[in-house]
Amino acid sequence: MEVVQIPNDPYKTKLSVAMGGGNPPDVFHSWGGGWLKQFVSANQVLDLTGKINADTYVPAALGAATFNNKIYGAPLAMSVVPFFYNKEIFAKYNLQPPKTYDDLLKIIDTLKKENIIPIAMANKTKWPSAFYLMYFAEKLAGPQIFNEAFERTGRTFDDEAYVKAGEMIQDLVKRGAFNPGFNGLQYDTGQSRQLLYTGKAAMELQTASYVNNVTNESPDFAKKLGMFPFPEVTGGKGNISNVVGGVSPVLSVSSKTKYPELAIELVKALTTQELAQQLADQTSALSAVKGVKYNDPFAQQLNEMLSNAGYLQTFYDQTLPPELAELHKDTTQALFGQSMTPAEAAKQMEAKAKEVLKK
Repeated sequence: MEVVQIPNDPYKTKLSVAMGGGNPPDVFHSWGGGWLKQFVSANQVLDLTGKINADTYVPAALGAATFNNKIYGAPLAMSVVPFFYNKEIFAKYNLQPPKTYDDLLKIIDTLKKENIIPIAMANKTKWPSAFYLMYFAEKLAGPQIFNEAFERTGRTFDDEAYVKAGEMIQDLVKRGAFNPGFNGLQYDTGQSRQLLYTGKAAMELQTASYVNNVTNESPDFAKKLGMFPFPEVTGGKGNISNVVGGVSPVLSVSSKTKYPELAIELVKALTTQELAQQLADQTSALSAVKGVKYNDPFAQQLNEMLSNAGYLQTFYDQTLPPELAELHKDTTQALFGQSMTPAEAAKQMEAKAKEVLKK
């Protein structure tokens, strides 16, 4: 058997082409949400309701693969997005993990004065910067801001909170919070992580998979690695315990498979408690399978963050229909590149939402 690793975005393209060309893999992985739903809506995914034991999975994770009360995927792992930071640098300059956004701004200004890049980012694929928009909107306007806009039940994507979130992003860029040229750097090849490993940068906002990357690429740096939740915005409606996160991998079966029973058995075998436990122990991953014990200190911290979360905001680009998800990433990258105003970004998102979302 040959194992081939494909980075995040090329994988999405490759799978979409295979699905559209009528030559899909028997079993494939996704992030659930809108990205999986597009294939479900096109009748390309096997209904697994009653074929897998729903009670073995964390309900919030299984929800990402459930549409019209039918289950189309089995989740293996979950993720949250904290700030990761260099504990050694923080100790050197007497810095403490921030509780409020104002605290974070003070840390950024202190690090700038010491010629340390406050926050590393590699944003060529656009999704790394989207975490900031999601967090700012939730911290400003509370956890329901996205659901109201997505479900067309109240506030919209051009709400003042989204405009303000864009303004806060551009303020960070103008402050010099990030490394130069971040919109042209590749995250998957580790270009932003290298800045932390070499002591040039102090923080990075990323998914829980960051821990596995660090322990594989730079075990010595893992001893310096700390994490803290995205801080509260003073006067905002979002709590510090609320996190951005998601589910991945979600394993699904193609409706075109010639071996449905074998494919379902493979999905079940890949999402056992035993395998989920191994994943947690070896990669610090958060399990979407019930009954896993966290022995690794990083996994314990991440699990505590997820367990204490008052709300889990799923990744916009995995929840929205693909057309709107791409615009969300494009406009957020443009905000960071300062080639679009916050009002224009919000206006474009809402105009597209009116086209593709139904009440």
